[in-house]
Amino acid sequence: MPQSLSFDPIAEAHRQWSDRWPEYADHMAAVTSVMRVQQLLLSRIEDALRPCGLTFAAYEALQLLTFTRTGALPMGKMGDRLMVHPASVTNVIGRLEKRGLVTRSPSPDDRRVVLAEITPAGRALADEATAALHEAAFGLPEVTGPRAAEVTDLLRPIRRAAGDFTTA
Repeated sequence: MPQSLSFDPIAEAHRQWSDRWPEYADHMAAVTSVMRVQQLLLSRIEDALRPCGLTFAAYEALQLLTFTRTGALPMGKMGDRLMVHPASVTNVIGRLEKRGLVTRSPSPDDRRVVLAEITPAGRALADEATAALHEAAFGLPEVTGPRAAEVTDLLRPIRRAAGDFTTA
């Protein structure tokens, strides 16, 4: 990670935009702040998961499978629930399968559908990784639970307006 700066570059960008395009300066600063926080949080999350040998994408896939009643889901449904392209799910599941953390098999109900199923080793690693993320407060140790809920509530209308989901 680069060394900390002695000034806030987003505040400086805001100042520059305010001089040229004042009606857009706040929006530019908000978007830039969200994108920078995403980079910082992903770095913190990946650091917490590194001892488990997982990326955040792999962790999400394992955890999604642990949440299911049977430990298995169709690959297409996984992509929908993880909000990623099907090729991304295929890549992540392929890497997890090589490690013996998941298996892939045709669905007994529809052989065109491929199921990903978590293995006992996958469940154990998901538990270990979850403990690591809890210890790291999911990369937000300086944010209280109520404040994290406020952030979620603040971002929900933006996600809804962008078509991320349709329910209230």
